[in-house]
Amino acid sequence: MSEQDSNMSFLGHLEELRWRLVKMVIAVFIFATVIFIFTEWITNNIFLVLADTDFPIFKLFCNAFDICVDKIDINWQSIEMTGQFSINLMMALVGGVVVAFPWIFYQVWSFVKPGLKPNEIKSVRGIVFFVSVLFFAGIAFGYYVIAPLTVQFFGNWTMADSIDNVFTINSYLRTVVSTVFFTGLLFLLPVVIQIFSRLGIITSAWLKKYRKHSFIAVLILAAIITPPDLITQIIVAIPIVLLYEFGILIAKRIEKKRYKDSISS
Repeated sequence: MSEQDSNMSFLGHLEELRWRLVKMVIAVFIFATVIFIFTEWITNNIFLVLADTDFPIFKLFCNAFDICVDKIDINWQSIEMTGQFSINLMMALVGGVVVAFPWIFYQVWSFVKPGLKPNEIKSVRGIVFFVSVLFFAGIAFGYYVIAPLTVQFFGNWTMADSIDNVFTINSYLRTVVSTVFFTGLLFLLPVVIQIFSRLGIITSAWLKKYRKHSFIAVLILAAIITPPDLITQIIVAIPIVLLYEFGILIAKRIEKKRYKDSISS
């Protein structure tokens, strides 16, 4: 291949990347616009409802563990002129990314896929669906479990009875949105393990060796993204630990396949 052909090939890849980025941005913009239009309904029925004691996780705790929440004493306010508008934009953009995530990942995968070998493509068949399911499972877990427990803990925490919790809507929504979004990313742990295993960076033996260290790291991570009460941290840690164990199984499967391929060749 001549230098000119190589340059054209490189420019072709850049052009393809540009158009795939454009497609991602268009999808996010469309969904963000819809979210922005229905801001009031989404705010009342998706975000502010997390402070309602009738929310499913509070009912579950009350019925199963006899831990009942009588009231979450929160009042909201906006103290900056552009406060509500800026947080509204943030909410719409993050929501657009969440809703468009399967399409975004599909564009990334379609760009990477031509550079892989046929057997590598075959081994990750259905990866877009698998990654999307994990991501939305994390979003659901963050929304229905972590976010309401976080709201309940900090909403009812006071240093003295004379101090009222009057949060800015910016602080409230930023906490909820970031908690839910990063939980969705956290659930992609098996995918990260799969990628590192295929690259030969980690092995199932390495994952097993450092299992205890990983569990400690999980507990620390759970303490960071959740309110500092033991029950909530355990609830958050359990699915992450299970995902780690699932990642070990994935690494084992990759190693077995790699061993079979080496024998056959």
